[in-house]
Amino acid sequence: MRMHDDSDRLAVLIEELSDLTTESVRDSVDLDTLETTELVRLMNEGDRRVPEAVAQRSAEIATAVDAIVTRFRRGGRLFYIGAGTAGRIGILDASECPPTFGTDPELVQGLIAGGPTAVLRAVENAEDDDEAAATELAALGLGEDDTVVGISASGRTPYVVGGLSYAQQVGALTIAVAQNRGSAIGAVADIPIEVVVGPEFVAGSTRLKSGTAQKLVLNMLSTLAMVRLGKTYRGIMVDLVATNEKLRARSVRTVMTVTGVDADTAEQALDAASGHVKQAILSVVTGLAPDAAASALDDADGLLRVAIERNPRA
Repeated sequence: MRMHDDSDRLAVLIEELSDLTTESVRDSVDLDTLETTELVRLMNEGDRRVPEAVAQRSAEIATAVDAIVTRFRRGGRLFYIGAGTAGRIGILDASECPPTFGTDPELVQGLIAGGPTAVLRAVENAEDDDEAAATELAALGLGEDDTVVGISASGRTPYVVGGLSYAQQVGALTIAVAQNRGSAIGAVADIPIEVVVGPEFVAGSTRLKSGTAQKLVLNMLSTLAMVRLGKTYRGIMVDLVATNEKLRARSVRTVMTVTGVDADTAEQALDAASGHVKQAILSVVTGLAPDAAASALDDADGLLRVAIERNPRA
């Protein structure tokens, strides 16, 4: 009986996969017979179509960004959930937010099916657990001010479907990023972002174009949300955290670029501001003392442009 049930489930899965563009095979291309230069050309040709596919979903992405920002301003957090490549891309995007934008590590978090071990190696059957993500999100105290972004190339990963379904139940904002139309995760999300990139260079290898599309979309969700929150000024990172020599040099250069002062003056301003780039810039531009600059930024909800406009140099 067990073997019969397993065979039935396998047959259903095979049928489901046959309907997915990410699982389809490219027409009459015998990759193993081609020269390497031709392989490079073909793969690059396919990759160039990914940004175009993302652009077609611009409206949904913009809606998602604004909704995320609304919840951030209410004290909410952003969670990415995914399995395999999708999960790793979510973790990558989340881990880059603190050094780039000076955010608390808890503000943007990535969860992957199978847990931390799955970041480095595959954890068998982890993606098939439709309760795991819900359990993890519940343990993190997911609430209605939070956002959950489910990422799945196929759009049917049980781990992601279960996590989004739980998020819906508690009233959190739900966003789905899939590479197939009419996806299961899109059906349970408030905002489906279905970026269809077509057949992969190697059939079914969704770490390729699908993974690239996921990275582009997540780049936009987190970066544009941070722009709306005032984490940038004139297209420059002004909330970065100087955790190494390169970022320390970038902090000095940022103050120099925005204010026009020399390196020594920029370093002095940063030291007085305890390394806070935005605060140092405001002090240099307006002449405010470090403590006053910090207060002015708080009053402006962290928006440097607003703080500068409210505190013109005497």
